Amino acid sequence: MISKDREYRDMTLAAIEAKQDEEDQAEERKVVEGYATTFDAPYVLYEDEDLVFLEQVDTKAFENTDMSDVIMQYNHEGRVFARQTNGTLEVRADDKGLFISADLGGTEIGRELFEEIRGGYTNKMSFGFKVDGEDWDEQRKDGEKDRVLRTITSISKLYDVSAVSIPANDATSISVRELSDGVIRRAEAERLKAHELEINRIRAEIRARAINGGKKHD
Repeated sequence: MISKDREYRDMTLAAIEAKQDEEDQAEERKVVEGYATTFDAPYVLYEDEDLVFLEQVDTKAFENTDMSDVIMQYNHEGRVFARQTNGTLEVRADDKGLFISADLGGTEIGRELFEEIRGGYTNKMSFGFKVDGEDWDEQRKDGEKDRVLRTITSISKLYDVSAVSIPANDATSISVRELSDGVIRRAEAERLKAHELEINRIRAEIRARAINGGKKHD
């Protein structure tokens, strides 16, 4: 760049390409997906010699839930790995349960958790919530354990979703989102095409300035 009697060499093509590579690496997403709970699928919360206490979440439990600032944690404590308000966490109820998608690439501990999930060391989830409505069903049969089923029918507030080491609901899941080879190839082709167009634009501008004696061509 030239400004009156001063010249600057702040951007060469090599520097631009290196900067682009750094940005590509910084923007690499480490996405995990899973279910923090499932619907209409009883799981055992407590069991002894005489009693089995089960719980399930109704399919309509999240219809009026406040999900304004849900965070993702590990075992419901410690640091925040992803957050809804900064766009790194998506939480929504679907036909199966409470679906989550989180980008863990923003922090060092998030990237460490991503590797644990990818390696299968952590593969289950849980959620922190406030109950607004529930039904209880008690069943007693001679010669069998008493069975109590709690159905959560309404949840007023969702606080967090968590990857956990020992889940209450074994039907939950979390895993790394794997893209198909076709999707990866298309994404890489689009990135390379955009990069090539930008380099060609810069080269054309440099040539135009050289022809015009260093003046920027409008």
